[in-house]
Amino acid sequence: MSSNTVAEFATELKKSPETLLDQLKAAGVGKAAPSDALTESDKQKLLAYLQASHGTASADRKKITLVKKSTSEIKQADATGKARTIQVEVRKKRTFIQRDEGGDVAVDSEASVMEEAAVSSEDLELSRREEEARRQAELIRRQETELAEKRAEREAREKREREAEERAAAYAAQEAEKKAQASAVKQEATREQAAEAAARNAAQSEAREKAAAESKARSDEESARAADLDARRRKAEAEAAAIRSMMATPKKAVMVAKKPEEPKPVAKPAAVGDAKKGTLHKPAVGAGAARAGAPAAAGAAAPGAGKEVKSAKLSSSWAGDTAKKKEIKTRGDSSGGVGRNNWRGGPRGRRGDNRDHRDDHQQSAPVEARIIEVHVPETITVAELAHKMSIKASEVIKALMKMGQMVTINQPLDQDTAMIIVEELGHKAVVAALDDPEAFTDDDSKQQDVELLPRAPVVTVMGHVDHGKTSLLDYIRRAKVAAGEAGGITQHIGAYHVETPRGMVSFLDTPGHEAFTAMRARGAQATDIVILVVAADDGVMPQTKEAIKHAKAAGVPIVVAITKADKPDANPDRVKQELVVEEVVPEEYGGDSPFVPVSSKTGMGIDTLLEQVLLQAEVLELKAPVDSLAKGLVIEAQLDKGRGPVATVLVQSGTLKVGDIVLAGQTYGRVRAMLDENGKVAKTAGPSIPVEIQGLTEVPQAGDEFMVLTDERRAREISTYRAGKFRNTKLAKMQAAKLENMFADMTAGEVKMLPIIVKADVQGSQEALAQSLLKLSTDEVKVQLVYAAVGAISESDINLAIASKAIVIGFNVRADAGARKLAEGNGVDLHYYSIIYDAVDELRVAMSGMLAPEQREEIIGTAEIRTVFVATKIGTIAGSYITSGMVHRNARFRLLRDNVVVYTGEVDSIKRLKDDVKDVKEGFECGIKLKNYNDIKEGDHLEFFDIKEIARTL
Repeated sequence: MSSNTVAEFATELKKSPETLLDQLKAAGVGKAAPSDALTESDKQKLLAYLQASHGTASADRKKITLVKKSTSEIKQADATGKARTIQVEVRKKRTFIQRDEGGDVAVDSEASVMEEAAVSSEDLELSRREEEARRQAELIRRQETELAEKRAEREAREKREREAEERAAAYAAQEAEKKAQASAVKQEATREQAAEAAARNAAQSEAREKAAAESKARSDEESARAADLDARRRKAEAEAAAIRSMMATPKKAVMVAKKPEEPKPVAKPAAVGDAKKGTLHKPAVGAGAARAGAPAAAGAAAPGAGKEVKSAKLSSSWAGDTAKKKEIKTRGDSSGGVGRNNWRGGPRGRRGDNRDHRDDHQQSAPVEARIIEVHVPETITVAELAHKMSIKASEVIKALMKMGQMVTINQPLDQDTAMIIVEELGHKAVVAALDDPEAFTDDDSKQQDVELLPRAPVVTVMGHVDHGKTSLLDYIRRAKVAAGEAGGITQHIGAYHVETPRGMVSFLDTPGHEAFTAMRARGAQATDIVILVVAADDGVMPQTKEAIKHAKAAGVPIVVAITKADKPDANPDRVKQELVVEEVVPEEYGGDSPFVPVSSKTGMGIDTLLEQVLLQAEVLELKAPVDSLAKGLVIEAQLDKGRGPVATVLVQSGTLKVGDIVLAGQTYGRVRAMLDENGKVAKTAGPSIPVEIQGLTEVPQAGDEFMVLTDERRAREISTYRAGKFRNTKLAKMQAAKLENMFADMTAGEVKMLPIIVKADVQGSQEALAQSLLKLSTDEVKVQLVYAAVGAISESDINLAIASKAIVIGFNVRADAGARKLAEGNGVDLHYYSIIYDAVDELRVAMSGMLAPEQREEIIGTAEIRTVFVATKIGTIAGSYITSGMVHRNARFRLLRDNVVVYTGEVDSIKRLKDDVKDVKEGFECGIKLKNYNDIKEGDHLEFFDIKEIARTL
């Protein structure tokens, strides 16, 4: 298709007319508009201009050369050891030649992958080595051609010799046969002729054998020479392929070629050529031939063999093996980093380098890779992990970057990631929490090898509230303990030991109130035998069932004491039947639980109960070490104003002494004083003895285990570690609670909060009171426990209450003078309690007052609309007749039409005889103005009601 205008020619070329006009103008063709006409000469000028600008000015040129240039950077250490950045420029050339048949075929020129680097010395060295490899390959091919010709000549000569031997043998056989026939005919032939024939045959046989031996020797020599040349040809081809692959990836090749090959075990001391790898050298031909598998006899080099590639693994080293990149450049380097292949550079000359280090490489032993056992804790930084593996931190960072993680040298890694990195770098990873000082707390106990001696049983008295536990224990102790309890109920664990005629028994008295579940659980865990107290007149109650569950969970035997057996309405059989339902079977029913009826008033059955307890203890064979460091359990803890933190502990093994270093949970300290349950000073406490100790830094948690350590520094470290671990766990739980409750709080709307601060005399009572108050929370009103601790109410507690607008509750504690004055001045509510019932009940009442009242409707009257009045300024007025009850101003109403509720609203005003009235009673007519509603009709009915608010309770 001929295009006559600029626009048509642009359409044909798939270009915009503006672009074509610019090109025409640059070519010297004056065209101003797309509608201008184009001639063939104009097109030729444009073509000539485009060819000249794109490098093809001559149409006769059939060869196109493309040059691609790229720059990169590498880091190289100079002779002083400093790393410097080198700019590397790589140029690639590709040539296209047009054949006569048409069509461009891409061919690689003789140097199609030739690369030129800025580091000229190394690039020239690589080019020279490639040229040497090509010349050597050409020489080997020439030698192979000559060898093939010689082999053909040898085979032809051997063939001729075999044919001559065969002809000679055939001729000899014929001669022998002829002679045999002649001897048969001519028996008169002389023996001299026969001897001459035999000598001639022997000479011919010896000549044949000698020719065969010479031929075999020449054949063996040619085979050995051919095998040697074949091995050298394969090595040369491998080296050439390695050089081509290296030059195809210039940056990687330059960087990898500078790394020294890791030394391998040397088979022969004379094989010096294996000591340096990764570069090309002039080798000893014998070593190369030996590695190529040639026989020992053919180890000498051919006269015209020329240079040979030294390393048999150069291709793998220049291919950039990733496993070798992970090693430190100086590892296994006996030359101290000096040399051509090492990180310090060294002399450029190959001869000088080999001469200087030939002896060192001959004498150095092979270095094996070290596999380190790395202990990986829960968290570890990149620098620490690299230090444990004895490598640079950059190697660890590289491994992490390959895994897709960008890290810094001080960034902490989790245990799983660190173990994967250790395995990737060829070492052995072991899981270990080395930062946990508690891992070493058992060292002292393991070193102790002491005799186990019998110990007294620890008996816990459990049961429902007011079933007589403390009174039973009181009778056993012969002291009035129950009378001193507030309200007659136990509110913390009491620990006592009693001497009986048959031995000593330690008793723990636990509360029976439902709020003290945690105390009962601690008592069951610390005990050997449980006395389950059940009142004969009351039977099994909820806390009785709970005590049975705690005892079964602890796996301790149960002795049932049926108290109040002397009452007239006592029914022990009913108690037994109820306990059988709870899987506590009496011995008379075939079970294993003794049932003993007792009375705390008359003392009935007390001795039998103690005998049963000691009998169970004998069956258990209770033993514990005495001459060892003490271990035990914290039964109760409190903050005394004069003595500081005080803890009631039960020694379970060993002997606790004054002056021992005690570690209890998150606290530690030296035992400054020790008191027994009667308040008397004690110097030591053996197994199963409860005592009260002073000297701890803080109040421990009830239920914590305590142990005696020999080193105060270790106790402080473990205490600090436990405190930090507890804090982290608490913060994690708080964060989880925030995330879980975020959307719930957004959807639930306003939830009223009642903040409280609880201070109690002992740890167990504070824990029980706080849990009981938190259980009062509902969806509308929630109890917010701002702070709970043991000790008297201080000014800091009042300041916290002021800031959080909280109520302060003191359980068996009081506020000091400064705290009371501060509370009165700021209007802080202080409440004191000595019975847990009262605290729970009063807080329940306070929370009930915070509940939104319940709204109920109360119908007060009905009316019938008989007439509808329309006033211009007022609106629609319903002339109504009150059929029942009454209606008053501002009353709520429902508009009924055909007994269907149409509208619900409020009465605006009521008029009777043109006077505004407050209310109208049954049987009277009135006009009612409905607020914001005018769609009323005759015959509609109105139903009036009031909304009353009723207080709610929890």
